[in-house]
Amino acid sequence: MPTPHDPYVRVRGAREHNLQDVRVDIPRDTLTVFTGVSGSGKSSLAFGTIYAEAQRRYFESVAPYARRLIHQVGAPAVDEITGLPPAVSLEQRRSAPGARSSVGTVTTLSNSLRMLFSRAGTYPAGAERLDSDAFSPNTAAGACPRCHGLGRVHRTSEELLVPDPSLSIREGAIAAWPGAWQGKNLRDVLDALGHDVDRPWRELDPADREWILFTDEQPVVTVHPVRDAGRIQRPYQGTYMSARRYVMHTFADSRSRALRAKAERFLTSEPCPVCDGGRLRPEAMAVTFAGRTIAELAGLPLTGLAEVLSAAGGGDTARVLTADLLARIEPVTELGLGYLSLDRTAPTLSSGELQRLRLATQLRSGLFGVVYVLDEPSAGLHPADTESLLAVLGRLKEAGNTVFVVEHQMDVVRRADWLVDVGPLAGEHGGRVLHSGPPAGLADVAESATRRFLFDDAPVAAREVRTPSGWLRLHGVERHNVRGVDAAFPLGVFTAVTGVSGSGKSTLVGQVLADVLADRRAPAEAEQIQEPSRERQRERQRERPAAGCASAEGLEAVDRLVQVDQKPIGRTPRSNLATYTGLFDVVRKLFAATGTAVERGYRAGRFSFNVAGGRCETCQGEGFVSVELLFLPSTYAPCPDCHGARYNPQTLEVTLRGLNIAQVLDLTVESAAGFFAGTPAAERSLRTLLDVGLGYLRLGQPATELSGGEAQRIKLAAELQRARRGHTLYLLDEPTTGLHPADVEVLMRQLHGLVDAGSTVVVVEHDMAVVAGADWVIDLGPGGGDRGGRIVATGTPAEVARAEESRTAAYLRTSLHLA
Repeated sequence: MPTPHDPYVRVRGAREHNLQDVRVDIPRDTLTVFTGVSGSGKSSLAFGTIYAEAQRRYFESVAPYARRLIHQVGAPAVDEITGLPPAVSLEQRRSAPGARSSVGTVTTLSNSLRMLFSRAGTYPAGAERLDSDAFSPNTAAGACPRCHGLGRVHRTSEELLVPDPSLSIREGAIAAWPGAWQGKNLRDVLDALGHDVDRPWRELDPADREWILFTDEQPVVTVHPVRDAGRIQRPYQGTYMSARRYVMHTFADSRSRALRAKAERFLTSEPCPVCDGGRLRPEAMAVTFAGRTIAELAGLPLTGLAEVLSAAGGGDTARVLTADLLARIEPVTELGLGYLSLDRTAPTLSSGELQRLRLATQLRSGLFGVVYVLDEPSAGLHPADTESLLAVLGRLKEAGNTVFVVEHQMDVVRRADWLVDVGPLAGEHGGRVLHSGPPAGLADVAESATRRFLFDDAPVAAREVRTPSGWLRLHGVERHNVRGVDAAFPLGVFTAVTGVSGSGKSTLVGQVLADVLADRRAPAEAEQIQEPSRERQRERQRERPAAGCASAEGLEAVDRLVQVDQKPIGRTPRSNLATYTGLFDVVRKLFAATGTAVERGYRAGRFSFNVAGGRCETCQGEGFVSVELLFLPSTYAPCPDCHGARYNPQTLEVTLRGLNIAQVLDLTVESAAGFFAGTPAAERSLRTLLDVGLGYLRLGQPATELSGGEAQRIKLAAELQRARRGHTLYLLDEPTTGLHPADVEVLMRQLHGLVDAGSTVVVVEHDMAVVAGADWVIDLGPGGGDRGGRIVATGTPAEVARAEESRTAAYLRTSLHLA
């Protein structure tokens, strides 16, 4: 019988998601790690059950209004949990933070720095003391009126908008305009306004060119389309929009990432001419501390900011405020994030960096007796920084808290006080607790997928290093902290790019290399609408220096670029696995071909939850309704009418082999592979999902429930099912994030298979097992931020493992079992 002082969190009858009536006791005041393959149920136990129940109890204690919403939000499927203290969740948030969110706002360090300038800053003679809000670029009192506190302004020019002035408007001279009908409409409107759309651009009157590209007028004119054979096209009222207006509108307002990226190619970004990038009003920029403005201090790496603050003098107020700032900076730098600056925008941070920033903030909260539930805090962390992470977790525990960590990094697992291993496999083949106890006890659990990686020290199987088929070389790379670097990427092999957090890996690969290749691909897009200028476009592209570097060689050897990142495949429950991969189109057609559907006149659209007709109109096909909690972030709850099925009762009466459309979407990929056996179009999609280790996911699983690693593997699966053409270069940013070592092996087989088929794979990676199995390694560093940005070692894994300056070398030697 539990007592009020029971030292255990006792879970009884947990059935959330795939958990199979789990019964487990976990000691408090420990560092407990939950392990298991992806989809085994470890997150369902730690977050979906334990944390969700703690959150539910908090809601019940707040107010009657909140209690009224508890039934809608839903309680976890568990019989009982006793001994559960209040809980704090530090998950890897999948939603993209806003452009105004920064390191300073996430950690609240900006608040303290603004207070320091307000209370202890040096003001010009006769100037009034400013409130702290006046030092914030996110308030009306502080933001520069020209750039609205963003620090940069975007402009365009005739050279950007019209790259080839020998073309006429009809031939596509204005490259910034959209394609298809919308672009044709703008050309027709210009024609109706009396402009010559068939004359080469350079021969038009300069005043006309200026108006066409830059006018803010939006005249409306009657357009008489040219009649095509067999088609009747009636006159219509067309509105003109200049090229600049279209580009700026698309860049500022479009929700399409692809359209925004295309618009950005026709813009130049430069510091605001009024605030010079400082983002603040002149009166705030006139105040200094230690001889620097607040913008200058916010632009320093946190390690540099700490040095300036430590050396600063001042009165009692300054000493108190600087001491508080230094105390808040310390845990951030301890977690290996000292290379970040306060003004670094949150969208440029990885999910792992964001989580560690929030973890550092919690160290200053002073809470005790709390359960912290963390989601893979080692994600995006170089092995060299793991010790610091463990020290921080230890301090949380020593402060009288319980730390529950969902983790795949074996170095973290080995340091746990208690280990809960869930499995043995994923989905319906998992959901059982295989071991709950000290980590050493897992050695006796034969069916655990974790055991082999925790205790097996056998050397990595030797693999013959591939020979490059060519080289892609970048000269004079200049972006962020990567300055003047020459980089060479071998083609036809598997390359791993390594280095500590902030060393410049993602900048070099995910930005510069990707931009260079994307720029080279731009003419191919132009060929579709600018037929007469193919050779001229190709020649211009070869002559123009690539974005982010002075020059590049070997681009002609790459026919396609596929960049696979960890951004969400959708932002609402409406997006899911089946819709993203195209599998849903196949499923809807199969349902439309059934006897019942044909008899009722149901077409494929009837089985889409995105259009009216077959969907449930209460939730409009989402399966969920948004619940606004007013004082808390809104959340999603199952629809009270369809209970998550997404469809109306009439649609659910149509069955395919005994299952309705909602039941098919509830199938796991593994189950669906058997259900759709004999349907080639469905088999292809399902086979690639199985090949990347996602057999445990449900076809209709909402995008909001997917981790970044799962989203990345879904994108990879979608690419694998396409017909391959030409030499493809695959760029992946930490593809093993969120993966159990057993799942990493599955994924690596697929990536190495791409190389064996003639492609090139480049990964940014911290997993030393992946690096050890690469053909070539490029190691950046030696540190992060301004202490990184250099290539410190290149070569085969064995060669880089012996590099003296590399911080990766020691861990690579251990993985390769080298002396």
